[in-house]
Amino acid sequence: MDLLKQRILEEGRTIGEEIIKVDSFLNHQIDVGLFVEMGKEFRRLFDSKKITKLLTIEASGIAIASIAALEFNVPVVFAKKAQSRNLDKEIYTSKVYSFTKQITYDVMVSKQYLSSEDHVLILDDFLANGKAALGLIDIARQAGATVEGVGIVIEKGFQSGGQLLREQGIKVESLAIIDRIRDGKVTFLD
Repeated sequence: MDLLKQRILEEGRTIGEEIIKVDSFLNHQIDVGLFVEMGKEFRRLFDSKKITKLLTIEASGIAIASIAALEFNVPVVFAKKAQSRNLDKEIYTSKVYSFTKQITYDVMVSKQYLSSEDHVLILDDFLANGKAALGLIDIARQAGATVEGVGIVIEKGFQSGGQLLREQGIKVESLAIIDRIRDGKVTFLD
């Protein structure tokens, strides 16, 4: 997606060779127009799949999933990272390691919102080591739902997450795949 790649090159800030900050348009401040275009692209990429729910993880995945849901005309379910008094007692849970925060979360989804009838598309902002996607896949499978694929805004192609998911036969579509970050410059896989 050329528009996204252009924004990454113009506004992204690198930290070392593993981190790209795109918080000016993706995960702190949100460019809704760009999100609308990304939602349309996810719909195009997964058009042949039967999708009944979009599944993501709080917090950064919620915005992209919500905008994409307008294109798919389906609900968004998001995994919560913290137990609260108003969360149902009947939940699916999985452990997810955050590459950015370097901590492990228990993520939870109420059993009320996922079932064996569902065909799930997982959406998230970044794919690095694949742990968030694997945790969401685990939750979907606990529910007996069919995982139709994983849609990612920015994949770090130099990390193992994309390969790990694809080797498991999961359809992964990333709108931009970063090949490497070197000397403050980002290069993409075509």
